[in-house]
Amino acid sequence: MSTHGSYSMRSKASFENETKATGKESGGGGGGKSGKMMSSSSKENLFICFLVTLWYSSNIGVILLNKYLLSNYGFKFPIFLTMCHMSACAVLSYVSIVFFKVVPQQMIKSRSQFMKIATLSLVFCASVVGGNISLRYLAVSFNQAVGATTPFFTAVFAYLATLKREAWVTYAALVPVVAGVVIASGGEPGFHLFGFIMCLSATAARAFKSVLQGILLSSEGEKLNSMNLLLYMSPIAVLVLLPAALIMEPNVVDVTLTLAKDHKSMGLLLLLNSITAYAANLTNFLVTKHTSALTLQVLGNAKGAVAVVISILLFRNPVTVVGMAGYTITVMGVAAYGETKRRFR
Repeated sequence: MSTHGSYSMRSKASFENETKATGKESGGGGGGKSGKMMSSSSKENLFICFLVTLWYSSNIGVILLNKYLLSNYGFKFPIFLTMCHMSACAVLSYVSIVFFKVVPQQMIKSRSQFMKIATLSLVFCASVVGGNISLRYLAVSFNQAVGATTPFFTAVFAYLATLKREAWVTYAALVPVVAGVVIASGGEPGFHLFGFIMCLSATAARAFKSVLQGILLSSEGEKLNSMNLLLYMSPIAVLVLLPAALIMEPNVVDVTLTLAKDHKSMGLLLLLNSITAYAANLTNFLVTKHTSALTLQVLGNAKGAVAVVISILLFRNPVTVVGMAGYTITVMGVAAYGETKRRFR
């Protein structure tokens, strides 16, 4: 993270020295090169801004569409909805990697690696399904507040799995992360215990997946980038979620067809929601690739706040000063945690 910044600084200094030397040798001819370099830099910055805009739009869009479908539209099938998301991810990942060469395709090399990917897929399913279930009962604003505690669960699972300790100040930064959610819970007018438990479980599963991924796919021969991992996890998730949806949501087909007849936009909404879910994964990968993990974390914190404001404006869910204060404390704690991780790693 800090390496990324220092690399940029070194490159800039080297470029300035080279430009000066070239200017002396060629009588100031380096000005044209400098202009070209600035133009290239401007294009790169515009491209990054475009990626961040797409990332924000897709992430916030899928959350709001999930909330609309599950709470306001009468489509109360979070498992089936997650299966739609995973189906789109499977198909679009294959198209992006095999046909459009977004990233080089990485092949599964052993049965052991496949079993590890399958394990990650199950945990990932649990996190997405839990998050979608929680949206049936909780406002998006409170859902985002609980989801912001992911670093807390990541730190706990990382310690339990590897016994690797962080600096005490890093753990201290997690106190406001948890305290903020406790405060927000007390000030949440639409608090629902089951929804809260499902949201908390989904957040914990998401953190567990990231820790598990670091452990299971840690060897050089087994590492997969996030896009290839999604390519192989998605079909496994569909195979798990399809029977689960048919058993636990037995009337899903009938209700979906009925809704599609009554509302002509039903099919389009499901398709748009599923494509947006994939776009959120793709843009997450591209933003990380073109910036840094630290930048992604900072942008992620801001994204949560933007999602809260937009959801309040769209769904008109009541919020209290206490609830917003709790969420603000949590976001500040997450930001402090990221900074201490960077400084004391």
